[in-house]
Amino acid sequence: MIDEGFGKRLRAGELLRGTMLTLPSPEVADMVARCGFDWLFLDGEHGSPTTLDWQRMLMAIGGRCASLLRVPSLGETRIKTALDLGVDGIIVPMVNNAELAREAVAWTRYPPQGRRGIGLARAQGYGLEFGDYVENANDRLALVVQVEHIDAVENIEEIAAVDGLDAVFVGPYDLSASLGKTGAVDDPEVVAAIERVTRACRARGLALGYFGVSAASVLPYIERGFNLICAGTDAGLITGGAAEVLQQLPARD
Repeated sequence: MIDEGFGKRLRAGELLRGTMLTLPSPEVADMVARCGFDWLFLDGEHGSPTTLDWQRMLMAIGGRCASLLRVPSLGETRIKTALDLGVDGIIVPMVNNAELAREAVAWTRYPPQGRRGIGLARAQGYGLEFGDYVENANDRLALVVQVEHIDAVENIEEIAAVDGLDAVFVGPYDLSASLGKTGAVDDPEVVAAIERVTRACRARGLALGYFGVSAASVLPYIERGFNLICAGTDAGLITGGAAEVLQQLPARD
């Protein structure tokens, strides 16, 4: 069942705190979902889980928080499969122009607003909740497009003007790489590009999202009004926690 309130909270500008899941583990998803995050970023672009893994992870999350799945790339089948799992929304990477943004809207919306195919899957309660889902999915699902290349920045005013988008999510690391400054997310040129995205989205009333490897790295963007926030990853939380414990133990003789 879709979280009926998540899309409204996103569009209203409410601060939504999340972290990223990359590991094919329902147990990890279950543990993280119990921690009080508003949403979880399921990474189907760089993560290793299969479609079946994602479905089992969603079952483990159990609706305790919203789940948005990043598809590997834009495409009808990829988006349809992701939505039919029962996610609360999708994140589409590398949306570099308005045409791609319009295509993402089309594959996410049932007719007449779009061209999403109709089938029976977990999202529709395997048929038991079909009527309610199909009637309300267009309004409830969150569509987030990623701006993570300088080409997208150059086209951001046209992208932000596309009807049907709920948020633009900045990918600072790929953006920095596209500027020839890989990993230098605080470089003035990268910061200026993000500022252009910020202005364009605010002019259209679009929510803004940002990923950082730590809580500290996202705080400046929360202060600037970004509200779809993803801090850290499951793998990073596990390795970071383990390393911290080791550092607190006495060294070997």
